[in-house]
Amino acid sequence: MRGLYPIIDLDCVSARGHELLDFARCVLAARPALVQLRAKHASARDTVALLRALRPLCCQAQVPLFANDRPDLALYAGCDGVHVGQEDLSVGDVRRATPSLLVGVSTHNRRQLQGALATKPDYVAFGPVFATRSKERPDPVVGLGALAEAARLARAAGCPLVAIGGIDQGRAPAIAAVGAVGAVIGALLPTDGTLETVAECARALHRALGGQ
Repeated sequence: MRGLYPIIDLDCVSARGHELLDFARCVLAARPALVQLRAKHASARDTVALLRALRPLCCQAQVPLFANDRPDLALYAGCDGVHVGQEDLSVGDVRRATPSLLVGVSTHNRRQLQGALATKPDYVAFGPVFATRSKERPDPVVGLGALAEAARLARAAGCPLVAIGGIDQGRAPAIAAVGAVGAVIGALLPTDGTLETVAECARALHRALGGQ
């Protein structure tokens, strides 16, 4: 895993006036490491419908598709994996319930990171590295020093590390320097509102984060 990990947030995309699938096509043009749909306020039915619509686009781009929080919806929609947080099902519970899914997990401090690595997820996310406005109640900022230590622990455990929180093109090289994938939400949503710019941003971020 290298480069960009776009998190397509339904609320953020809709607020900018984009159709989610059009936005996803632009992001997938960068051939990112994987992509996640986050639809916190959508119904289960609508979330499954969106995931099922995204699935063929991701397959065509050869990019794994992850659902946020809900392994049941990920399974119904034919996703490759699910991303869970500290208050969701554990990695072990997800694997027992849906053994076919890949599992990523969020962590926000060293204790959570070490606990997550012990469960051998398919990747572990760590952050927020920088201040972020993409989450309603963000955890405390960890900074680049803590990220570097997290990268060391993840390498020792043989687990890919995903950095998250406030990552943009200017900060991307520092994320790539520690060997982490960069999860991005807000920096994919340029203020000019054009889908052409979304595609350009995705490609630039993927390159800056060490992707090919």
